[in-house]
Amino acid sequence: MRIETYGQQIEVTQPLREYVEEKLQRLDRHFDQPIQVRVQLGLRKPAHHAEANLTVPGKTLHADAEGENMYAAIDLLADKLDRLILKHKEKQQDHHAPRVVTDAL
Repeated sequence: MRIETYGQQIEVTQPLREYVEEKLQRLDRHFDQPIQVRVQLGLRKPAHHAEANLTVPGKTLHADAEGENMYAAIDLLADKLDRLILKHKEKQQDHHAPRVVTDAL
């Protein structure tokens, strides 16, 4: 997984960058192919804001979150991305597979 972290009108420190990478590593378990994540951290007074674009084969997923501090915003963002990926993978399943119908007669 490739994670690109940058700040909008704030400096992204090394501890923040490591925290983002640590939290988003769990997303990698959902895919066999390499994925790319662009994370933007910023301050929208009075809250801290984090948003991400996740590029998976065939689609780009977007999520954003706000929190009282940057670490809380990153936690919320990771949770939202996890739910988005699960939803995306569920939609990708073949819903046209033949069903087995059992008669209750």
